[in-house]
Amino acid sequence: MAVASITEQSGRTVVALSGEIDMEEAPKVRRALLDSMKQKRDILVDLSQVTYIDSSGIASLIEGLQAARKQKNDLALVSVSQRARRVLELARLDKVFTIHADLATALATAKS
Repeated sequence: MAVASITEQSGRTVVALSGEIDMEEAPKVRRALLDSMKQKRDILVDLSQVTYIDSSGIASLIEGLQAARKQKNDLALVSVSQRARRVLELARLDKVFTIHADLATALATAKS
């Protein structure tokens, strides 16, 4: 299951992902991100439970980021697992996404 939960915390939407985000699961992630944007809130994507992410999963995150920016909201990554961070760094996307160490830090520092 790629999308573990979608909750609202401190006026932001938190999309928690888990397991493997691959070609089969990426469309579910994309849909969850785009549906979450209907709330017109900043989005925090929790990657702490992601064990694997491939290029299709990364593409879903990028599409979510672009859609969020288009509606003047932010999409940041939270608690990025070591494996997911390595993929982001290889693609140099750690410079594109805002990455927070954990959810508490993200909620304290993210714009309101």
